Parts: sequence; structure tokens; C-alpha cells
Amino acid sequence: MSSNAGWQELHFTARKDQVETLEDWLFAHGALSVTLEDEADQPLLEPGPGETPLWDAVSVTALFAGDHDVAPLLQTVPRELVKSIAEAPVAVADREWSRVWEDHFHPLQMGNRLWICPSWTSPPDPGAINILLDPGLAFGTGTHPTTAMCLRALDTGIEPGARVVDYGCGSGILGIAAARLGAATVLGVDNDPQAMTASRDNANRNRVLEAVFTAVLPDAEVIPSWAGSADWVVANILAGPLIDLAPVLTALLAPQGRLLLAGLLANQAKAVIEAYAPAVDLAIADQQEEWVLLAGARR
Repeated sequence: MSSNAGWQELHFTARKDQVETLEDWLFAHGALSVTLEDEADQPLLEPGPGETPLWDAVSVTALFAGDHDVAPLLQTVPRELVKSIAEAPVAVADREWSRVWEDHFHPLQMGNRLWICPSWTSPPDPGAINILLDPGLAFGTGTHPTTAMCLRALDTGIEPGARVVDYGCGSGILGIAAARLGAATVLGVDNDPQAMTASRDNANRNRVLEAVFTAVLPDAEVIPSWAGSADWVVANILAGPLIDLAPVLTALLAPQGRLLLAGLLANQAKAVIEAYAPAVDLAIADQQEEWVLLAGARR
């Protein structure tokens, strides 16, 4: 196909139990890519390792070369695999897709000292603490409200020499930011092996030494050595896991150690606060859209 041929898309809707078979059928008939999106504005919570959750109603977009004859596909796609089919393909102009991707991500200021910058842009303030971070394998680029609130709180509160635990570290963004803000030792913990890869790669990109930032799985032998010694514990996960992890996270805190919890909605705050009440007096410290940040110190 010449570059002048452009591209074309076919649009379908399907139930989640139809999607895998529909994808296979589309690829077998020449699709170059298949994109899945929410058809009904249904939220998906963070998956466990190896899980790929789908919405109940899925919008399916198949991309084909511009010179591919897709008209027969609209007539022959198995009707049991789709809920609805568009009447005709949609033409897509040829574009520099890498640039389109990059245009979605811009430097973000988090507090007074901290910026999160994609690697393809120049930091707006070279004198600031600039974290280079690109979208990748694991959750956490600074664009989500929960990550942004945690970064602002760390920017305000981290003092030189602090010991910090980033529990559910994902991309490592919070732990790396803590290290660049002056923390002496940072422990990142996550149950997803992809997060280990992403955190270590991002730490290396930002010149954070392995002696300062360590990323481990939850069963790592090093974790018990942190008991009662963390000046900060930050966990940006979900309300349910935060409640389950209350004994684990509070045990890591030093007396008067600061706890930051995010990944929960305003209507979930009460249950999380109650789970930590035996050891930490939590309160809402920040709110962005429907998301809240809880903060408190260990008694």
C-alpha cells in the first residue's frame, strides 16, 4: 500500500464475551489493528496481574489499509459476534502517528518544585526537579488525578534524608519523585512483574541509583526490615486493597510517619479512614474531580 492510500476503519459494537472471537476474525480478514473502547461509560477498576477486563458493551474499531476492499466484510462478519455494524467504512487520513501520540502528553507541573516531562520535550523549567516519564507498561504518568494529588503532597512535604515506601508503585513515578525531592531511601512495592521492569527503567532514566530506589514484589525479604521505619508511606491503589492492606502499611510507618492514600472516590473515604483508625488519624487532604487523597500521621 502506498502512503497516499490512507487508512479506513470499520466500527462495531459487541458484548465482552464476543470480543476475542471478533478480534480473531477481523485480523484473519486483513485488519491491521483492533481498538476496544467503552460503549456505555462503564468504569473499569485496576486489574490484577495478567487480567484484561472488558466493559459489558464494547466499541470495536478495526483499522485496514486504504486500498483494502472492506465492503464484503460488512456483509460477511458473523452476526452472532456483533450487536451492531456501521453501514460503511470511515476514511482516516494518513498521519504521522508517533507525533499524534506524543501530542497527547505534555509537561505537567506538580507543586512548586516538581515537573513530569515526556522524554521528547524540553523541560519548561530546567532549574526545577524534572522527572522524565513516558507512557508505558505500568500505571502512573502524572495525568490521573490520584497520581497528581500524591505528587503535589510529596512536593510539599518530603524532606532530605526521608525513608519512603511507594506501595503499588506501578511506573515508579511516586518513588522516583520522592528520591529526586531528597528522600535518601525509597522502596517500591508492586505485585505486577511489569511494574518492576517499568520502575527500574524509569529510575535509571532519571539517574536515581539502585541504592536509593529499590522495586520489589510484596513477598520480598527486604520488606520486613522496613517495619516501623518509614517516614512516608504512599499507596495509590484502590479502596478495597487499601482497606485490606491497612495492617501492612501502618506497620511500615515510623512513629509520626506520614501516610498518603489515593485511588479512592469521595464516597469511599469513610470506609478507608475507619480501617486505619487504630493507628492513623486520616482525613481528606485534597480532592480532584471525584477522587480524594487521604493523609495522616501514625500515632
